[in-house]
Parts: sequence; C-alpha cells; structure tokens
Amino acid sequence: MNAKESPRKSSFWCWAIFIITMCVVFVLGLLASSVTERRAEVASIYNNKKVEITGIEARSEIWGQNYPREYDTWLKTQNTDFKSKHYGNQFEDILEKRPDMVILWAGYAFAKDYSAPRGHMYTVSDVRQSLRTGTPVKPEDGPQPATCWACKSPDVPRMMAEIGVENFYKSKWGEMGPQIVNPLGCADCHDPQTMNLTITRPALKEAFERQGIDITKASLQDMRSLVCAQCHVEYYFKGDGKYLTFPWDKGFSMEDMEAYYDNIEYSDWTHALSKAPMLKAQHPDYEIFKIGPHGQRGLACADCHMPYKSEGPFKFSDHQVMSPLANIAGTCQTCHRDSEEKLRNYVYEYQDKIFEVRNRLEKELAKTHLTAQAAWQHGATAEEMQETLKLIRQAQWRWDFGVASHGASFHAPVETQRILAQGLDKAMQAQLALQKVLYAHNVEEVNLPDISTKEKAQAYIGLDIPAEKAKKQEWLETTVPAWIEDAKKNNRL
Repeated sequence: MNAKESPRKSSFWCWAIFIITMCVVFVLGLLASSVTERRAEVASIYNNKKVEITGIEARSEIWGQNYPREYDTWLKTQNTDFKSKHYGNQFEDILEKRPDMVILWAGYAFAKDYSAPRGHMYTVSDVRQSLRTGTPVKPEDGPQPATCWACKSPDVPRMMAEIGVENFYKSKWGEMGPQIVNPLGCADCHDPQTMNLTITRPALKEAFERQGIDITKASLQDMRSLVCAQCHVEYYFKGDGKYLTFPWDKGFSMEDMEAYYDNIEYSDWTHALSKAPMLKAQHPDYEIFKIGPHGQRGLACADCHMPYKSEGPFKFSDHQVMSPLANIAGTCQTCHRDSEEKLRNYVYEYQDKIFEVRNRLEKELAKTHLTAQAAWQHGATAEEMQETLKLIRQAQWRWDFGVASHGASFHAPVETQRILAQGLDKAMQAQLALQKVLYAHNVEEVNLPDISTKEKAQAYIGLDIPAEKAKKQEWLETTVPAWIEDAKKNNRL
C-alpha cells in the first residue's frame, strides 16, 4: 500500500514546489517592476528640473521648485510649537530665567540680550533684532563686524565670492545688512549641480588644512556632520581683520582650545567687574558631539536631526532641523527599542543632573566676579589679583564651553559633567584666592548686590536696556524695511 502511494506523494510535492516557486517568482517580478517604476518616477522628477540653478543661489524657494519635499520640510523650521522639559524651538529669554549670566558677561554684549536658539528660518531676523548687533546710524558705524553674519545666510558665501573672503570679514555688520537677507537654506550645504553636500564656509576647510586634513575627501557620512560643523563650532575673530578662525590647531578638546588661546594671549573682552581677561565660548556642538557616545559610534548630526522620511517612492532627509525629542519614533527608535517615554526620560535625567552643576557654577561665578570687584575697590593690586583672574578665566571658560553648546548634556553627558565640575572647582579656588587678597586689605565681609532679576543685574552693571530696546525698535521699523525692499527690487529675496 505504501509502495503504491509513494509515487503519487512524490508527484504531489513536486507540483507543490513548482507552484510555490512560480508564485515567488511572480511576486519578485512585481516587486522588481515596482522598484523600477519608482526609480523611474524619482529619476523623472529629479532629472527633469523645473529651473536650472547656477552659481550661488541664496533663495531657497528657487531650489524648492526642483526639490519640493525637502523645501516643504525646511519651511517648517519657522514652527515654534515644540517644548521639551528644558528647551524647544520657542523663543526664551535666558537672561530672564538665569540673571546670574548678566554678571558673568558684564562688559560684553551678551549681557544685554541672550535667548534660546530657534529654527533656521530665523537666522537672519533674530540676529537683526538682537541688542548685541546694535543700531548703526550709518552702515560703517555698527559695533559688530560683518563676520557676525558668517553663519546666518547663504548670502554670505555669495558675498564672499563677489568681494573676497577677507574683504567680507573686514566689513561692518551694517554694511552687509542690505545683502544678507535670506535665512540659512539650501545653498549653505548643497552643490546646485549635483546636490552633493558641500562646504561653503572657508573657516572649516582652513582649520582642517592646518592639521593636514583634506576634507574634500570626506565620506558622505562624515559630510552629514561637516556641513553642520561650518557653524556649530567654537570660533573667534582673528586680528584686526576679524577673520573667522576655528581654534583647533592643538586639538578639539576644551583644554586644547584653552591652550591655543593662552598661547596667543587672546581674550574676547576684559570683564567689567573683575577685570579678568575673558574667553567667550560660541557653540562647540561638533567638538562635543564627536567625543560623545553617538559620535564615537559613527553617527552623523543628520542621523538624529534630519532623519530620513518616505513619501511614496521618495526617500529624503527631513530638513526641519530640530530636537530629536520632537520625533522620537523617527529618530531614537530607529536604533533603540525602548519606549518613547523611557527614551525621553533618559535625556531628561542627563539634563537634570548636568543642569544642577551648571546652576551652582553660575551662582558661584557671579559671586566671584562681584567679590573681585570689591577687592579692586578696597585697593587690591594687579600682582595680588593675578592668580584670581587666571582662575576666573579658566572657570568661566569651562562653564561657557558646556553651556554654549546646543545639546551638550545629551551629546556627551560624561564629558560635559567633567567640564562643568572642573569649572566649579576653579571658581571655588578663585574665591579662596580672593579671601587672601581681602584679608591683606583688612576686609572681613563683602556685601553683594541684589541681582535676583535680569533688570536688577543689568542696572547694576550700568546697562539702560529700555533705551536700547527703543532705539533698536525704531531702527527695525526704518532701516530694515529699506534693506528688504532693496533686496526684492534686485531679486536677492
């Protein structure tokens, strides 16, 4: 019986395998056809451009005609509806929340105005409105150099190409104002012919060249961070020409850059109260990110801040650059399998612990500057204050390096905690040194002023902010509209 049925069973299984195989081939054929059609559709759209872009086209809406999906997401950088536990993309007056910072920056423009950063759409408007840029009656009278525009607009590389890099830096901020009108956009990071990522700011190339590194040979993954590193880095304005320079010659760490500045005896300003030669960190995001856990594992800035999206046959980067916490499913959870709530709380835990040290350091630094002022007022000499001023410079550099970096508490929490802890230690050492000076001048107690609000702190250091705001508002209502009208008339906006 079994012997007679065996051929039938064998035949059945042969036909079954044949039919299954044919079904698999059919499905694979449909899949291949679908992929081919999708590729053809994508190629048809991206190869048949509506406009041909040549040179440096600063107007992102022109690029948007060829790349509508990327452009539409870029437009969303104007949204200010995200708020996490500590920050988001909304306007926040940081000096209002942390008035000790006014004292830390006494004698420097940041004591007038410092707010949380918003999206790329606001790069031009926010710097115009900031009290730090002043209100130049004549373009050549402005207090800031044109270098302050360097990271704000694709009009910057356009003007550098027209008048030369050095001449751009040598100009005044107000002189370039009528030309710098488009917010950060497509031309800042892309080659218009190939759409490849490209470096449009010379300072980054020059910094790597001094280390013998040719970043034109960088991989695509590296470029997805390097285009961000054109701006999200520590920098300073070198010499009378205010030439934008990255202090990386000795390395990328906080100590390496401090050694660089000490070697050239550089300071951003002399503190108005303590008289210490100060350093102002800008935003060393790239440097801190590279030594953190994600940077060490080969991730790029764009992996988390510009995650890929799919729309029909299209896969493209989301150009609404913002915190990954606004889209945990599309960012963190592409690698991590924890719930959104757990991932969000991990970040908050890092931030809470680091901000605890940060807040303590800010208060101790403010106290140190005020006590140093008292020491000078009681007759302290430059020789007596030498050790104190050095410690103040070191302490505040560490505070600023950790605070000025966007997202340092997440990018590299261990390193950021180390830097801030060092800053707190330096601040306490400075206070001990000050006690010796005060004791030598028979000063037993220093009465510190009330700086519990931004207004009180600013008044104490001699700032008349209401008057400056009124002057700025008048300037915004008269000068800036003329800039915009001229730009529209000449097809720059």
